[in-house]
Amino acid sequence: MDEQKENMKKYTPWESVNILLSRYFDGTFREILDDWKWIFSYSARYKKAIFFYVFLGILSTTLGLAGSIASKYLIDIITGYKYEQLTLMICLLVGSSLISLAFNSIISRITAKLSIRINNDIQADIFDKIIDADWLSLNKYSHGDVLNRFNQDVSTVSTNAVNWLPTIILALYNFIATFLVILHYDVIMALISFLSAPLMFLVSHHLISRQRAYNKEVRRMNSDLMTFEIETFYNLDTIKSLGVTPTYGRKMRWWQDRFKGVTLDYNLFQIKTNILLSVFGMLVQFTAFGYALYLLWTKAITYGTMTLFLQQRSNLSTAFNNVLSIVPSFLGSSVSAHRIRELVELPKEVHMEESHVLDAMIADGFRVEVQDLTFSYIDDKQIITDSALTASPGEIIAIIGPSGEGKTTLIRLLLGLMSPQEGTVRIYSSDNTSVPMNAETRHLFSYVPQGNTILSGTIAENLRMIKEDATEEEMIRALEIACAWDFVKDMPNGLDSSVGERGRGLSEGQAQRIAIARAVLRDAPILLLDEATSALDTATERRVLRSIIQNDPHKTCIVTTHRPSVLNLCKRVYRVKDTRITELDAQDSAREAMDF
Repeated sequence: MDEQKENMKKYTPWESVNILLSRYFDGTFREILDDWKWIFSYSARYKKAIFFYVFLGILSTTLGLAGSIASKYLIDIITGYKYEQLTLMICLLVGSSLISLAFNSIISRITAKLSIRINNDIQADIFDKIIDADWLSLNKYSHGDVLNRFNQDVSTVSTNAVNWLPTIILALYNFIATFLVILHYDVIMALISFLSAPLMFLVSHHLISRQRAYNKEVRRMNSDLMTFEIETFYNLDTIKSLGVTPTYGRKMRWWQDRFKGVTLDYNLFQIKTNILLSVFGMLVQFTAFGYALYLLWTKAITYGTMTLFLQQRSNLSTAFNNVLSIVPSFLGSSVSAHRIRELVELPKEVHMEESHVLDAMIADGFRVEVQDLTFSYIDDKQIITDSALTASPGEIIAIIGPSGEGKTTLIRLLLGLMSPQEGTVRIYSSDNTSVPMNAETRHLFSYVPQGNTILSGTIAENLRMIKEDATEEEMIRALEIACAWDFVKDMPNGLDSSVGERGRGLSEGQAQRIAIARAVLRDAPILLLDEATSALDTATERRVLRSIIQNDPHKTCIVTTHRPSVLNLCKRVYRVKDTRITELDAQDSAREAMDF
């Protein structure tokens, strides 16, 4: 978490320069270049549009300068009562302003379109790679971290993939062109204008670093407050049931007071900072203004030239700041790109295309065999050791054992989410053709995981997530097999009845039966139920399992359970304990059922 915060913090220009120099001398600057090479691989797809963007930007800047010069001459014409070129200057001023406005609007539109297209391109590519990443490798990252990279980092990269190179060119062009315009009229004013920008930046450097510290504290406090709010509303049922709502009301006000204190401290610092910077800015402005008045008094310049000096001095400071802002943008985009590339470069799942040879034999069902299986998440801690298991078509087999002993790990191995370090986990067809479990065998499984897996939406939408073209008759049949149609048909809108997040509005048993119906609708030859009947009463549980097997006598059904009622329906019972999977004989199975 600390590393993530460090990666995501904002750097000042000086901090960015120091970081880049340190990366250069320690030999890791190449990583930043590699990150930007990756960014440019996306922006290169739109190089024509980016070139047009730069071209319009240069024209817009040039027209802006031309308009300023036209304003100078217009003022000189008015103050000198020489009206011969008045109409020309007015046309030039108005025309350059309108054209510049049009160019800026076009640039803004182009930038928005390119940013969205590149953002969508990167997100789509990354999404495909994330969902196809190796399960173990991807699970090293928290869900929040993955979402943060997927959204915030991609947004940073997509914006700078379009803007960074044009920003460099346009900022440098604007700075140089503005300086040359001032220099053309007066060398000393050009030096005052040139030096005022870095002096202003140096004065603000210390203040900016302190401001960033305040800003980080405000953001941290805001995150803490939001975390409290989310946890409170997510666990509102528990809070109400425990009768501690007044306590949480007091906690809310305590968090609000802390947030108010930090926010007001930050506000006071901002006021002081603005006063100090404004005073220094006024000193610089008065210096330039005083020198311009001196030149005007000595008749070295005209009123129009004075106006041009003061206007372009301010523009030069802005252009200087734009040039400096490129450095933290360069570094920040590199950090974001590196974080994205870490996800993109995760190893992929194992795909064995030869697995599809089994598709022609789906009707006969498949046998699942685990032989000499050894698996561990960490090298020195075995989860499963030298174990075996068999499940054949038409059978229900049970996997029992204490929590945390490896039942869910076995399910993941059966689904091809992970591969064993030793032994085999294979699927066999009726003609004894076999392949190891991998991503391409997963479509042969229907899976009901532990917990509530119902999403917000209608009952039909929850069912169709597994089969988009499912007919109403197919959905009703699946619900009947799962013993869920009895209550769904009595709901106000039947299949089109809405449920809330995590099945809000349904009982746990109802949510489980809809999840089972979703698995039945997929109609895969192998059904995995991971504690999927824990919320059902015994009679309903037995009715559901019998219905599944009777509907398809060739279906292979594997159940992890703590319920003794299931064991009586099972062909074989396997116990997971002390890292071993062992088959129980009839007497042991009966004893286990009594011990539940």
